[in-house]
Amino acid sequence: MRRSLKLFLFAGILLIISLSCTLIPQGEKNAPAPTDTQPAPANAILTEENELIQQHQLADIYTNVNPGVVAIQVLSKEGGGLGTGFVWDEVGHVVTNFHVVRNATDLEVDFPSGFKTRAEVIGTDSDSDLAVLELNTLPDDLTVLKIGSSHNLMVGQFVVAIGNPYGFDSTMTAGIISALNRTMDSLHEAPGGGAFASGNIIQTDAAINPGNSGGPLLNLDGEVIGINSAIHTTSVDVTSGQPSNSGLGFAIAIDMAKNVVPDLIEKGEHDYPYVGILSLGDLNLFTQEELDLPQATGVYIIEVMENSPAEAAGLIGGGRDESLLPLPGGDLIIALDSQEVLNFEDFLGYLLTYKNPGDSVLITVLRENKEVELKLTLSGRP
Repeated sequence: MRRSLKLFLFAGILLIISLSCTLIPQGEKNAPAPTDTQPAPANAILTEENELIQQHQLADIYTNVNPGVVAIQVLSKEGGGLGTGFVWDEVGHVVTNFHVVRNATDLEVDFPSGFKTRAEVIGTDSDSDLAVLELNTLPDDLTVLKIGSSHNLMVGQFVVAIGNPYGFDSTMTAGIISALNRTMDSLHEAPGGGAFASGNIIQTDAAINPGNSGGPLLNLDGEVIGINSAIHTTSVDVTSGQPSNSGLGFAIAIDMAKNVVPDLIEKGEHDYPYVGILSLGDLNLFTQEELDLPQATGVYIIEVMENSPAEAAGLIGGGRDESLLPLPGGDLIIALDSQEVLNFEDFLGYLLTYKNPGDSVLITVLRENKEVELKLTLSGRP
């Protein structure tokens, strides 16, 4: 069986050098329709009232938030580009995506009020795809957006996005949170090839298109809970030749931004925690059986890097055979600081969002079917 699973297992290996690097009921068939003399069913009235409330709520969000959402015009050696940003604080720092301002030689920031100013990039982070701009001048009526939390978000929760898709400024779209805690490749190349992973990504079906990048994803309280960053699509807009929305949009969780942005403002960069492991990206029943694991959830350690925090903490990797397939005997990480870890997304998201170099983390592993707790002190990325 081991040979038959070679390709299957090999494809499941995620090379992380630790963080190296988510009807109205029809009723009876013959029920009479409402007439002028027969009141509408209570549930129909309630639905109409809810729709009216929701419309006013969305309109209020737009009125309150849009003045603090900006269009960013970018000049570079490659040409021009357009993105979105929003006002982060009273000083007027603007947060956007790194890929929006990457290689920029000149920047213009346009407010919905008509106010325009030049800006400078003062901090970038290719791992989270975040950047901070400092405005040359500030408008008299600066609107600072309310920063929320992404900790208790739920799939199905209603969200809205405001941005400048294809240059159509101040566009508002709405949808739901489709999934949480997604993991994607970042723009930071890892040693030896590939890219470092970025975690704690919100997936949404709110329409996001080129030009939306860097704009806010908001809850119904008008709080920023994510920063729109990417779309997944196979379709192309026939007029612009650019990728178009297909219902798969992705936003950086605001809790990660709250960890990164202050460093970008203060020192222009953010350092990420480093563990130093090579692990399986995901587990299933086949790999559980092959590796003789007690469960099919957690993060299985294949290798521990030399002189890494993982080695210092005493974590154990199972190793690989001559075909580079994982061998049994490695630790299975099941919790961080008593927070359950079901998969690599949980592992990465927790560390990137809530931990920094120098912090300690309590790692719970299954070793020979027994729980073992190890204290690990995170270092900075090598």
